[in-house]
Amino acid sequence: MSILIHGNMSRGRSRKGWADAFHTFSFGEFNDPTRPGFARLRVLNEDTIVPGAGFAPHDHADMDILTLVLSGTIRHEDSLGNVAEIAPGEMQLMRAGSGVTHSEMNASDTEAAHVLQIWLIPDARGGTPAYQSAPLTEGLLASASGPLVLGSDTRLSLLRPKDGDVTRIEVAEGRAVFVHLVEGLARMEGERIVGGDGLQLTETPPDLHWQTDGIVLVFDMPLSYPAA
Repeated sequence: MSILIHGNMSRGRSRKGWADAFHTFSFGEFNDPTRPGFARLRVLNEDTIVPGAGFAPHDHADMDILTLVLSGTIRHEDSLGNVAEIAPGEMQLMRAGSGVTHSEMNASDTEAAHVLQIWLIPDARGGTPAYQSAPLTEGLLASASGPLVLGSDTRLSLLRPKDGDVTRIEVAEGRAVFVHLVEGLARMEGERIVGGDGLQLTETPPDLHWQTDGIVLVFDMPLSYPAA
């Protein structure tokens, strides 16, 4: 059975004056050749951003970038003319396409912002950049047909299991699934799975048995890497 557990304590960590970030996959100065990304999932960062700080204007292309706000408020601005404040329980998608400049700043001068930053590789390079936002609700969050429209046959879903629930994650033939625990505690055949852990799957794993309430992201993706 092909299951790789990315433990929360083995994530990379970047501490700067304005942010404290954990990296599930190689990012910036954290370069782990065993963690280059998985299928279409290139970046999964958990960032805590100090008040009034953030990511200054910078460029992206050929990437779908999701920001999920867990606490605090993020102010987004981009070269398409979009200006938005994303509050707790909301998320945004920026499809960089052929190229876009954007900034992501903590909108508060007093409260830290806690966010997940996710990069997904689209099926094709180029295309017209686009921006969307939506509530962070249980169920399907993003796919090639919405609610947030991705540039690949990737489906991102949010689960909110309760204490005592049993969650089964199905992995179809030719697909890859990554499960990220945002918070909570579960067991998988005796293995303890906690917030910050990730499950990298190419086959259906044993069920998750919940010992607390939880929040889980499930990425269901093509196993094959997109053509250059």
